[in-house]
Amino acid sequence: MFMHLLSMIALYISAGSIIALLFQYINIYFPDALQPVYYSGTAGTIRWAMAALMIIFPIYLAVMHFLNRDYATSPEKKELKIRKWLVYFTLFVAALIISTDLVTLVYNFLGGELTARFLLKVLTVAMVIGTVFLYYGMDLKENLTKKRANMFLILTAGFTALSVIGGFFTAGSPLKARLFRFDEQRVADLQTLQYQTVEYWIQKQALPESLTDLDNDITGFRTPEDPETNLPYEYSVTTENASSPSFTLCADFNLASFSGGNVAKVPLTPYYEPYLENWNHSAGRQCFDRTIDPDLYRERIKFPK
Repeated sequence: MFMHLLSMIALYISAGSIIALLFQYINIYFPDALQPVYYSGTAGTIRWAMAALMIIFPIYLAVMHFLNRDYATSPEKKELKIRKWLVYFTLFVAALIISTDLVTLVYNFLGGELTARFLLKVLTVAMVIGTVFLYYGMDLKENLTKKRANMFLILTAGFTALSVIGGFFTAGSPLKARLFRFDEQRVADLQTLQYQTVEYWIQKQALPESLTDLDNDITGFRTPEDPETNLPYEYSVTTENASSPSFTLCADFNLASFSGGNVAKVPLTPYYEPYLENWNHSAGRQCFDRTIDPDLYRERIKFPK
């Protein structure tokens, strides 16, 4: 009973992971302008699916190998009620999954999703769930010989291995993931420094001479440093003109951002909303020019007469 339960749970996790992994590949290589791909979210999903397949799927293969060998020596065990109940339940769950996924995919298609993406995702679900149906359907009809079972497992293992290997080329190696996380932290630090610089200007109508001027014992704020090198970020005042004060923040990045390296010079908004700001960067040293529009903050400051 334990081995049969373990095999079915491993099957559910493995099937869901391979579908999630293939869906992400489709999203990346068949992009839709209405559904942009963000590296952090996509790479995270790919890594979770890869991790599940690297651990859970081998467990499924090992358990199935053990069970098939046990059936060969004791055929009567194939008639166990718990086994047949689990097989029927698996087919029932598979039917629910494929029905739900197809409804979701058709909904997205009717909402304008690209036809290529739609067809590939339908094919993915049909292929994965269809394989489960075929394998266990043949098993119930006693048409699953030892040779056929081994062929199914070998082909499935090969396809899964290729899918996992593809993840290293798509989401990147663990080293690349760590470098990307360093760059994410750098962007977060620069956003914080930008926010604190604007707040400093609002309070004093002057830009700080250096980043250390932003340190505040009352609020507890301390200027962040580069998370990898522990060196301070670069900061300089570009213009101190009261009508359009501007400053520059610079950092050294390991990798180019997913959106490329074009950095726009955008006026700062009166609210701290990083998603409205442009932090695209190339690999290496990158500077961000920021200009404060006083009119946006007029309600919060008192200009001298």
